[in-house]
Amino acid sequence: MIASTSELQKRNPRGARVRAVLAAGVVALAAAACAPGSSAPPAGSSAQPSGSAVRTDAAALGDVTLTIWDQEVRGGQAAQMKQLNAAFEAKYPNIELKRVSRSFDDLNTTLRLALSGNEPPDVVQANNGRPQMGAYVKAGYLRPLNAYADAYGWKERYPQSVLQYVSYSADGKIFGEGNVYGLPQVGEVVGILYNAAKLTKLGLRPPTTWEEFEVALAKAKAAGEVPIQLGNLDKWPGVHVFGTVQGRHVPADQITTLGFGRKGASWTTPDNAEAAQQLVDWVDKGYFNQGFNGQGYDAAWQAFGKGEGVFLIGGTWLIADLEKVMHEDLRFLLPPGATPLATGGTGLPFAITAKSPNPDAAAAYIDFITDADAMKVLTANGLLPIADTDRQSVKAGSQQDMFTAFGTVTKKDGLVPYLDYATPTFADTLGAAVQDLLAKKSTPQEFLATLEKDYKTFVESNE
Repeated sequence: MIASTSELQKRNPRGARVRAVLAAGVVALAAAACAPGSSAPPAGSSAQPSGSAVRTDAAALGDVTLTIWDQEVRGGQAAQMKQLNAAFEAKYPNIELKRVSRSFDDLNTTLRLALSGNEPPDVVQANNGRPQMGAYVKAGYLRPLNAYADAYGWKERYPQSVLQYVSYSADGKIFGEGNVYGLPQVGEVVGILYNAAKLTKLGLRPPTTWEEFEVALAKAKAAGEVPIQLGNLDKWPGVHVFGTVQGRHVPADQITTLGFGRKGASWTTPDNAEAAQQLVDWVDKGYFNQGFNGQGYDAAWQAFGKGEGVFLIGGTWLIADLEKVMHEDLRFLLPPGATPLATGGTGLPFAITAKSPNPDAAAAYIDFITDADAMKVLTANGLLPIADTDRQSVKAGSQQDMFTAFGTVTKKDGLVPYLDYATPTFADTLGAAVQDLLAKKSTPQEFLATLEKDYKTFVESNE
């Protein structure tokens, strides 16, 4: 997550998970518009500044006004943006930032109109998914950033497992490959939150293998505990549970192909069937709380925070809130296994609009808010930086677990996409299908056939 707009909003109870969408207007000097590297490509073009045209000395660009649209409006998100913007203007007094910051909903409804106008903002945050960034790329609204990525070393800063979330073919059809169209600041990963006190009481250590995790579930059930707390009323939380199980049965490259809706994979494979069957087995063994399909997401993680459940499969966005009530009892780990593999993604990336007359200044701004110093600012404001994650100094416990987990899975290229990225309709298809599977209204084979139909229809039509 991304995914559909509705899911994005739900995924993070603290506010659109880490995502948002932006848009705005631009004020720029005529002289800057004529500078090398500052001419915008025509709509639908994959043109970009050549390496020789890119200018990285922002102080030498003359007086520039950059209009930035973002959705960093809550808590630490807003604080880090304000701090970094002030530092950027202090370093480059020739560049004035005009920031427009609105809620995810407000910006999501206005971004397309703003991008299609004659004076769009210079820098926007755009939802990674096909209905947003993919559509904007296809329409020629966003500038490909490959030349800037080379000039600033962004491909060394960001591993490929992260860059895939901001990459599209020039026609917007292929997600996860092609040109780079933006850079995110923050990351997220779905793993296993656990109650350390309960685990100790059961005589268990944190599982290091999938088999040890299953043993822990069985012991928790036998001891009268809720092994896994789940609230799947809104359907998407079950998708994260399935994705976690899938990662222990299906190769990462197959999950990535499926998740990005590309040719070369299938849902109806023995590996996916094993994953679906294991989920059904967990239901049969009573590993989930009673009535989980009728319980809301917030109610589930709040119940876990109150001590109801040993494990909770969820994302890093839950840690800040749960830590407030669980303190040192809250811990987090990647799905255990020999190879680090987990569902995850990025916050909304910052992109440069195709019509911006100031792409060099815009690229300098994006570089500044995503460099090593910026990652320290994000950490200080309670966020999960997407780069240099394992180099940050954070307190021991769940926060350190989170940083270590994300740093490990990205460096090992084990971050696989949210499955709802696959097609424009897959969030609804998959959410409903997982809920029916967990309710035993469909068999694993019927479940996979439903997914295959949506996936195959889209892939064939997207050629």
